[in-house]
Amino acid sequence: MNLQNIENVLVLAPHTDDGELGLGGTISKLIRQGKNVTYVAFSTAEESVPENFPKDILKIEVKAATSKLGITAENLIIFNYQVRNLNYARQEILEKLIKIRRAKKYDLVFIPSLHDIHQDHATIAQEGVRAFKNTTILGYELIWNNLSFDTQCFIRLEKQDIEMKIKALEEYHSQGKRNYLSKDFIYSLAKTRGVQVGCEYAESFEVIRLFL
Repeated sequence: MNLQNIENVLVLAPHTDDGELGLGGTISKLIRQGKNVTYVAFSTAEESVPENFPKDILKIEVKAATSKLGITAENLIIFNYQVRNLNYARQEILEKLIKIRRAKKYDLVFIPSLHDIHQDHATIAQEGVRAFKNTTILGYELIWNNLSFDTQCFIRLEKQDIEMKIKALEEYHSQGKRNYLSKDFIYSLAKTRGVQVGCEYAESFEVIRLFL
């Protein structure tokens, strides 16, 4: 598969910020290359928002974060499923994914790793495969949720892509000082993945479906 041949890309994020954490650098690169990236967030996690923030803060923050990466407002789809309960809406989510698939032909779809143990992430990964089984699918890593992760695919990145990823994640003020949001962690993981493939920075993905 060659990124040059890709036109439309779909990112499935169980919660706001999952897409930026898993492949913010890759989104930045794809948009720099003129690709059309659509981002779908399934839960704004209103039940988990700290008391000193409005309940819809994550909806506001994901708009700002994805805008920093270059995703247009019309390419951002936000649902409001209850956090940690996506599995109870599995069939409805599948039907929404099929509707999204029919609305546009996607060349590449990103989903959480199939080894992700978070119940919401697992639901989106499984239903994503069902809906887009005839499309190339890559699974992104969120290492704090992955008991294992197969580093089968790497996308080489520039420093500017990592910087844009960090700027996007900085929009999530409601998430506080979580260690996986820190600048040091983002750079360290990107450098680690880069070392594996002989470049300065990279993001790694599992190959779930590949069409050549």
